[in-house]
Amino acid sequence: MDIREITWQETIDIRHRVLWPEKPASFCELDGDADALHLGAFIEGQLVCVASVFVDGNRARLRKFATLPEYQGQGIGGAVLSILLNGDFLSDHGVEWFWCDAREAAMGLYQRFGLSPEGERFYKGDIPYFKMGISLPSSA
Repeated sequence: MDIREITWQETIDIRHRVLWPEKPASFCELDGDADALHLGAFIEGQLVCVASVFVDGNRARLRKFATLPEYQGQGIGGAVLSILLNGDFLSDHGVEWFWCDAREAAMGLYQRFGLSPEGERFYKGDIPYFKMGISLPSSA
């Protein structure tokens, strides 16, 4: 597996196929994509997982984290989270708080990396979510 930085444009196909197949591909574009960090996981040269991180001061938000269905359950998403949380990118940017809106069905993955739920369940459409976050060690 090869995990590396990609362009926001490279994220759109997987975002669309996994998260909103019923919407137009343009629905998967986000304000701020051009300024965010985008990681892609490749298996035998094929992009199979994408994650986008939006940094705002000392906080970073994971958004649009998606793995192609045929590659889910193989540890690919966990490897991407590990790179994010254990690598240098977040600390190099002074990030002290990392968070996401996690689909309830995926909470276990985030909990394995130390993220904790905050507040009550909420819904986006008919999908239940929890805000989850983790305080990161200061790089100072």
